[in-house]
Amino acid sequence: MGFTRAQLEAFRGRTLPDLVAPDVRLLFVGINPGLLTVAVQSHFGRRGNRFYPALFRAGIIDRLIDASGGYAEEDRSHLLERGIGITNLVARATARADELTAGELVAGADDLRRRVGALAPKVVAILGVTAYRTAFGRPRTAVGRQPEDLGGSQLWVVPNPSGLNAHATVVSLATAYREVAVAAGLRVGTAQ
Repeated sequence: MGFTRAQLEAFRGRTLPDLVAPDVRLLFVGINPGLLTVAVQSHFGRRGNRFYPALFRAGIIDRLIDASGGYAEEDRSHLLERGIGITNLVARATARADELTAGELVAGADDLRRRVGALAPKVVAILGVTAYRTAFGRPRTAVGRQPEDLGGSQLWVVPNPSGLNAHATVVSLATAYREVAVAAGLRVGTAQ
């Protein structure tokens, strides 16, 4: 499914529904959806995003998910049945996360606190330390388990799977994501 730049621009500012079920145990929190992600209505929908390959490599999911054309119903169900949820700090779509203002990130953190309180996952994993630092006013935060909880849930900061995060590899992402899955009590298979 190909889109021209002009077609993608039509999705600027639009939103993507959360992927959650009442029994979510591990809630992954992206920064905000990209234009293509909103166009195809699936989280991490850009072909080449390392989120699903990292989940597969970590043994969190049992198959590689390709969300670039939207979710196949069996893939969507698989994520939800595993207890995995996906949301974003900021709902509005942009071409790049660095288009967001600090105020939007802070407001997104406040909204996330409310959503986490309602969903009550065991673990919340925020994908991106820089966005977390701004959103939560914690300029010295490092990746890993945070000393405070969020709405009664363990709070973790893990690397962002975007290709713009050049320091992370699928292997390092898989290691970090496996750690949060274990903390959430998910059954994980053998790491690939």
